[in-house]
Amino acid sequence: MLKTLLITLALVAVSVALLCIRIILVKGGRFPNIHVGGNKHLREKGIGCVQSQDREARGKTLLTPERMEKMLGK
Repeated sequence: MLKTLLITLALVAVSVALLCIRIILVKGGRFPNIHVGGNKHLREKGIGCVQSQDREARGKTLLTPERMEKMLGK
């Protein structure tokens, strides 16, 4: 049981070290942005993150009491 636990911890440690190698060794290194909004080709096509698109849509149609009264003609 202890042998399995130590092997597992060693594999996890090696995996984390390999994932972080770019960040550790490269000056100013960071994880790549794999978010939909960070993809240049998708932005050129007008495709964005669902959360960002939802935020933009809500911002454009946000109803304030004044806008609601104006729409209802009061």
